[in-house]
Amino acid sequence: MGFQTQVGYQPAPAVEGDFASTNPRATVLAGPGGLVCGAAGVIVGRFAWASSSYIDADGAPAVVNSFGSGAPTGFVHREQQGLILTYLQESTMLVPAGFPITLFDAGDFWVKNNGSTQAVPGMKAFVAFADGKISFAAAGSAAGTASGSASSIAAGTSSVTGSIAGNVLTVTAVGSGTVYPGTTISGTGVATGTQIVSQLSGTAGGIGTYSVSIPEQTVASTAISGTYGILTVGGTVAGTFGVGQTLSGTNVVAGTAITALGTGTGGAGTYIVNNNTVVASTAITGATGVETKWFCRSSGLPGELVKMSSRAQG
Repeated sequence: MGFQTQVGYQPAPAVEGDFASTNPRATVLAGPGGLVCGAAGVIVGRFAWASSSYIDADGAPAVVNSFGSGAPTGFVHREQQGLILTYLQESTMLVPAGFPITLFDAGDFWVKNNGSTQAVPGMKAFVAFADGKISFAAAGSAAGTASGSASSIAAGTSSVTGSIAGNVLTVTAVGSGTVYPGTTISGTGVATGTQIVSQLSGTAGGIGTYSVSIPEQTVASTAISGTYGILTVGGTVAGTFGVGQTLSGTNVVAGTAITALGTGTGGAGTYIVNNNTVVASTAITGATGVETKWFCRSSGLPGELVKMSSRAQG
């Protein structure tokens, strides 16, 4: 920002992330040791997602990130919790990794309109998977998208030897394939529907430890099979594909989402998805954001502050 060079004749109504009223508000439930900021920290004034990479003593997600997929867990209110860590930096909205964080799932807040069009009272709030930024549009509008006109999904598999304690899978040997986030695993004693959330340590995609989606498991060393999908983006590509996007297209199973990068880094290439249903070459679209339950409560041009509420009027 630099040294102040101008003075506004009308003070700003608020700072991004401030409460917009004294109406009742609610916070996201958290157990012992949670919630804390993930490795990249959390941005104030944006939405955030709880992750099961680590769980608290109650078996609930303990880590929060400013990126994710699906509906966000809650909103990050400004409580002067940002911390300047860079030499000569004048301001920040970043709460560093490991710091405690509170998420709100109800209330009224001031937020920045990060969209390209004017926000109008009654519009719904949309959140970007990549960074938790907020924009506004009519209910039912399509979130930002990326598309590949000739894309497909192939089935992928892996086979490892491993054990599970709590929500941590320890892989001691790899028979075939690669262990990716989003992989659905099965084996003797493994809870049905268990998926790999993220790798915690070890060789990428191989021997090491991984967090899984269903905690409180005790599985002795056994053969564990994994299934996932390999999305190949091709044809005419528009927009940017990335982790967290939900996919749609002919024969694409609802809820299919990108969980890891393959050879693709946003454009044509391969991406790992959480469903191994085979899809022949077709147009596949990836949603870069999602509509939330929150509403716009004041008008604001792109870049301006607007009021946002979890409550519908009327």
